Amino acid sequence: MLYNIPPILSPDLLWTLRAMGHGDEIVIADANFPAEGLGPRCLRLDGISATDVLKAIVGLMPLDNFVTTPAHTMQVVNEPDAVPEIVATFRTLIPNHSVGTLERFAFYDRAAKAFAVVQTGETRLYGNIILTKGVIGS
Repeated sequence: MLYNIPPILSPDLLWTLRAMGHGDEIVIADANFPAEGLGPRCLRLDGISATDVLKAIVGLMPLDNFVTTPAHTMQVVNEPDAVPEIVATFRTLIPNHSVGTLERFAFYDRAAKAFAVVQTGETRLYGNIILTKGVIGS
């Protein structure tokens, strides 16, 4: 056992977060996301919400302060300005960082280049976010 590690984070996910370098990206995806077919390592956290996973990850991993937007969500199809409830919640969980949006297929293309995808059990639509890892300051 370890202190202060959220118990929802699996050993494989903890390894992944540690192995990532500055600028690498990780996707937190909902249950509908085509995670297995995109290419990056897929880590499963079935039964756990995307918001709980986001909260746990950002409690351990710094977001990139050298880019304008270190987090991106998927736009609602045909309604790019809509803000689903889950996206509003994502924004409250990372209040000191800008959260951008990407069109659905642009989101998939970017996710395909990520270090890893965490497939959650999230059932709320558009419960997907890409995070860019930062550095720990001295």
